[in-house]
Amino acid sequence: MLEIRLNCENCDKSLPNESNEAMICTYECTYCKDCVENILKNVCPNCGGGFEIRPTRPKEKLKIYPPREDKVLKPVTENKYFDKYIYIDPRKR
Repeated sequence: MLEIRLNCENCDKSLPNESNEAMICTYECTYCKDCVENILKNVCPNCGGGFEIRPTRPKEKLKIYPPREDKVLKPVTENKYFDKYIYIDPRKR
């Protein structure tokens, strides 16, 4: 089951379930669209993957599978994958 994290791991922006600003990598690292585009440049600092818009969980399923309650906050100070992957399409990394 996809973990719905409710904040950007970098800037702590609120990203509720219905947010169009929530972006995730294949490991569900969650960042806001602004951080993905302007800071991370579509390179996940945790795995080197790219980002996609996080799907929205249907409201009736939120009661059964609620979002994660605690925050994941790991402001990016270094992206060890940046230089290696910045110019490679995420589907070809």
